[in-house]
Order: sequence, then C-alpha cells, then structure tokens
Amino acid sequence: MATADQLDSAATLGGSAAVISAVDLHKYYDLGGARVHALRGVSLEIHRGEFVAIMGASGSGKSTFMNLLGCLDRPTSGQYFLEGVDVSKYDKRTLAHIRNQKLGFVFQGFNLLARTTALENTELPTLYSRLDRGESQKRATDALAMVGLTDRMHHYPSQMSGGQQQRVAIARALVNSPAILLADEPTGNLDSRTSVEIMEIFQGLNDNGLTIVLVTHEQDIAQFAKRVLIFRDGKIRSDYPVAKRPRAAEVLRTMPTLED
Repeated sequence: MATADQLDSAATLGGSAAVISAVDLHKYYDLGGARVHALRGVSLEIHRGEFVAIMGASGSGKSTFMNLLGCLDRPTSGQYFLEGVDVSKYDKRTLAHIRNQKLGFVFQGFNLLARTTALENTELPTLYSRLDRGESQKRATDALAMVGLTDRMHHYPSQMSGGQQQRVAIARALVNSPAILLADEPTGNLDSRTSVEIMEIFQGLNDNGLTIVLVTHEQDIAQFAKRVLIFRDGKIRSDYPVAKRPRAAEVLRTMPTLED
C-alpha cells in the first residue's frame, strides 16, 4: 500500500486529464446470506471544473458510487483514479488522508457540533493538517467569507437558520481547498428558496474552477449542474449535458421571499 507522502508525490506527476476516472467499477454487498450487486461495471470520466448531478431511485447505485468517489468505501473490482492516481486499493489510513486533503463533503444533515461556533466547526478538518492555530483560523475565516457568513462566524448552530447551517457545512468542506466537492442531497432539509440560494453558492464555486459532484433526487436542483448522470440498477443509464442551465441568482430574483 502507498503511504500518504507517496500519494502526494504521485498526484503531482499529472496522470489522467480527468480529475475522476472510474473504470469498470463493481461493488457487492453480502447481506444475510444474499449477495447484492450494487454497482455493475460503471465507467466514466469527470474533468476538472465540471459540475455533475447524479440522480436515480433508491437502490439505483448512486449512493454506493458516491461512497467510492469519496473514498469512504472500496470497489469489489475495477479501478478508481483520483487526479490520475489509482486509489481503489489503498488502505483505510491512506484513504483517510485523501479524504482530508483532496475531498470536501457536504451532506443533507449539516453535521455541525452544537456547542461549537461556526468558525470552530469550519476549522475542524484543519486539525489533521498540522497547521498552527493562526493559519487554521485564517482558512476558516476565508471559507466562511466565501459562503457569505462573515457576520455569523461566532454564532452557534442553534442561533442560525437551516440555510446558514448548511453554509457553515459548505465552508467546512472548503477549508482545506479540496480538488473536488462531493454533495449528497445538500438541499434535502431546506425550503425551496434556501435550496436555490445553496445552488447559487455551488455555481459560484464552480465558476471559480471547483469540481462539484452532487447527488439529488430533485430535477429542479439537478438543472443547476452542467451535466446529469442517471443511475438505474447499478449502471449509468443516461449521461447528458444540461442544455439550458439556469443561473440560480436569476431564479432567486423571480422567487418570493419568506415574508411574501
């Protein structure tokens, strides 16, 4: 197994032009004596700067695929190249290093520590990066500014709305400057207007070059991405660009505010 230092060295060599490359990925789960074939030979490339939405019914394989992309699990067979490096066979310790340094995660549940301020929640991933306190706080402050929460950095989750809490979660995902942002149903707990506000943040981040992969079951959320993948029965059944991609900022101007 490669060490974390070897992984960093390999990543600097370039490799594939795709930031994500999946080659014939299969994933089996053994459940109570039955074998479930969750992924059935998935192959695709995602290039730097893309914004990809993944859709599919429950049991379609989309969540399993995202777990593999996020280095939260390993494929039964096949290869997964992240920034040109085959990470599909790495051990758990190296995968944890990859998650911390290369990937940012945003989930449906905000997963914030209740007794910790927005700034302190955002700082958490830097604890594993051997940064001094000053640099850690600077990174967290900058990340909160990127999501428009400079004036809320010393507030606790209970003092913030759901949308503000999700912004903190996004800032936390950005604090280590990841190569890829992975978002799993990030608007699932939010009202319609707040959901579009979150998509406005994602579009802005993508405009600045961040690669984003988002899982959603909502077609009106997927339309803000540049490309849509549809999973069914463990395979990608559709893969198409969004022809008329709306800008979230423009959509917000036509939506009523919560006071209306």
